[in-house]
Amino acid sequence: MSRPPKDSKLSKREIGARVRALREEHDLTQAKLANALGLTQSNVSAMERGDRGVTVHQAAKLAKILQVTVDELLLGEKPSVGGNGHKRRDRRFWRRMQGIEMLAETDKRALLKTIDAFLAK
Repeated sequence: MSRPPKDSKLSKREIGARVRALREEHDLTQAKLANALGLTQSNVSAMERGDRGVTVHQAAKLAKILQVTVDELLLGEKPSVGGNGHKRRDRRFWRRMQGIEMLAETDKRALLKTIDAFLAK
């Protein structure tokens, strides 16, 4: 793996702006995102303003929660069409998946039974 040029710098403000845009795109509040990350809402707010950086572990978690690659999150580089010719997954589907992850375990199980029954048709 090659090193980035020495003049290459990740801007906390740019990363924060991308986090905010992606969070809003997924209809998440700062509080919900903070809960998913194990942080406080004020930490997420500081991150989005660029006052606070993102650790490697937080970047990985954020990318998973916001359904983007780490490259897209940190560098703003959108992934190209994959090798199988499909574009990135439908964001509407992933927004709903994010909502499901926030449900109570009993609600998740009930929803999964419904989905399984639907898919078995």
